[in-house]
Amino acid sequence: MKILLTGANGYIGLRLLPILIEKGHEVVCTVRDADRLSIDKETRAKIEVVEIDFLQAPQPGKLPQDIDAAYYLIHSMTSSTKDFDEKEEISARNFNTYLKETACKQVIYLSGIINEKNLSKHLRSRKRVEEILYEGKYSVTVLRAAIIVGSGSSSFEIIRDLCEKLPVMITPKWVKTCCQPIAIRNVLDYLTGVLGNEKCHDESFDIGGPDVVTYKQMMQLYARYRKLTLRIVDVPFMSPRLSSYWLYFVTSTSYKLALNLVDSMRVEVITKDTRLQEMLNITPIPYTEAIELAFEKIEQNQVISSWKDSMVSGRFRQDLKKYIKVPEHGCLKDHQQFKVKDTQQVLDNIWSIGGRRGWYYGNRLWKLRGYLDKLVGGVGLRRGRTHPNRLYEGDSLDFWRVILADRENKRLLLFAEMRVPGEAWLEWEIDDKDILHQTATFRPKGLLGRAYWYAMLPFHYFIFEGMVRNIATYNTQEARASRA
Repeated sequence: MKILLTGANGYIGLRLLPILIEKGHEVVCTVRDADRLSIDKETRAKIEVVEIDFLQAPQPGKLPQDIDAAYYLIHSMTSSTKDFDEKEEISARNFNTYLKETACKQVIYLSGIINEKNLSKHLRSRKRVEEILYEGKYSVTVLRAAIIVGSGSSSFEIIRDLCEKLPVMITPKWVKTCCQPIAIRNVLDYLTGVLGNEKCHDESFDIGGPDVVTYKQMMQLYARYRKLTLRIVDVPFMSPRLSSYWLYFVTSTSYKLALNLVDSMRVEVITKDTRLQEMLNITPIPYTEAIELAFEKIEQNQVISSWKDSMVSGRFRQDLKKYIKVPEHGCLKDHQQFKVKDTQQVLDNIWSIGGRRGWYYGNRLWKLRGYLDKLVGGVGLRRGRTHPNRLYEGDSLDFWRVILADRENKRLLLFAEMRVPGEAWLEWEIDDKDILHQTATFRPKGLLGRAYWYAMLPFHYFIFEGMVRNIATYNTQEARASRA
């Protein structure tokens, strides 16, 4: 079958793509920016990529006409606290317009469980999208899920952040709300199981795991699996906005996502039917087993996708291409260089920067900068990185965004998503003479921007010099031996 995969660069899309390819389907991926599709060259060679922004007016002729089925995996909850529902409605209507030109027979939509009368804004929006998709000329299959548990999922990473960092929590009353978490493996089983299945046409199904638990129990079960000491004290007086700030400062989530999540957490999301589970003969994975499976991927460095790599996890929504050319005029720069002895080792070091590896020099100062960034509404350092030594254009990297990751030409370019009075780039490149060049570029915005740069000069002086030296001389094998 020829499958249209929207949201191909999202958490679910990146998990679903290799499965569809393995099953022999032709896959057409739609993304807003083809340069930041986080897949390897081998996978990219097997698919067709089409650039479409479903928030913009449809452009006739962009999609192949012989599409057989489509996955609708577009969500806007993390991009806004006010008008994400309007954006989701626009996207769904434009999607219908695009598909009028195709032979698509089935659209599969991953939605949320909507069995309560009083729904959150997020769940009302999901329900409205379902209604719009049913207006299309194709058959619709809706899969309604609650919290998805898997390495890199926003829900799992938030619980992980909370339990790993806080031995004692003062929590709001929504921790007593019940939900029915589902393992990412089961979600993928359902998404592929309904494909081409006429029994699932024009049907909506609830999908969930076997356990109905409160958010408090989810954290306690996580702590028990990880052998962590955890004490939870829930209080009735913490407002939704205060709860959102609490999630924002403690976890890696953005404030917008935190606010929308807290709004949804007051609503119970529990399945009311198991029809699809029986139709597809799927065995639901218990919550604790889903945690174990997630950690298998984490410990083996096999995390395929993470919500943190989405553009909505950062400050900027613009096309990354506009930042790839580092400006020369009106900028302040710090340039360092160092002679390289082992080019491949140095490239390994560059491609492993940030996250657990750190920044090779002054890590405590980098962490302090991350805390300060969080205090003023920035992304901080908690996003980390998805993989310890692989980078793709568009990936998040602590409080940076990867603009260019060209290992063949020995160049890595990052753009700052921290809050600064201007725009900042950080670049590493090894030239033909085996000289490592490290360049920090800052384009200040007004007098405040220039004052910021000169105030940071004393720190830049030894941090940047120490970074380039350590990147050029760090030896992975020696470091492992010293830790053994």
